[in-house]
Amino acid sequence: MEHLMTRQLDLILKEAGADYHWLFELETNPKFLDQKAKAWLNEIFNEMGGTGSFPLLEKLKFDFKIGRYLILWDDELHFNRYRLGTFRSEMYSEWTFPFAEGHRRLCRTFEKECLKAGLQQRVWNGPPVAKDVFGEASESGDFSGNGSTGWKLTAYNDAQYDLQIRLHGYKLIRLSPYETLMTGGSLKRLDQLLINPKEEQRQMLCNWLMRKVG
Repeated sequence: MEHLMTRQLDLILKEAGADYHWLFELETNPKFLDQKAKAWLNEIFNEMGGTGSFPLLEKLKFDFKIGRYLILWDDELHFNRYRLGTFRSEMYSEWTFPFAEGHRRLCRTFEKECLKAGLQQRVWNGPPVAKDVFGEASESGDFSGNGSTGWKLTAYNDAQYDLQIRLHGYKLIRLSPYETLMTGGSLKRLDQLLINPKEEQRQMLCNWLMRKVG
């Protein structure tokens, strides 16, 4: 969860005296998972080619909590064909997720960036549970067979976060490196702005984030 981009945002919020929690954790309550929610998760799990019973997260980890908003930084590994597949679930048409349309577009556009970052075996294959539920991964970069079980697990868990947060009464904001902001008369990518923001950019970034939770 914690890396350069979120540490920089943490410093920006701290400087501004914002009221927030850094690296917030939420224990999930299995009683909130009703039949409809389970059906959606099962649908998404099957879309990923999962077999057996779908794994459930007991604890969700977030970069920030501001009021009833939970904020996650989605790095390059979250934008690929598998995450795009999760958005086909009825959950995303029945419920409104403000980030969904933008994330669909990013999944179609930036899979090459995901490939650059996600070919290492530990990422491509994922943890042992990925093999247990999605089978043996193909060779790194090969989508002709079973593809990446690690990427599939990440996509499935992303959808699980989306669902669980709604069930627990929070609102989710997903940030991406590819989001663009206007500064100095031109559009700049969020990840580029966060590397070493100038003082006026720090204020602009704080205002931009606080507007999202306003």
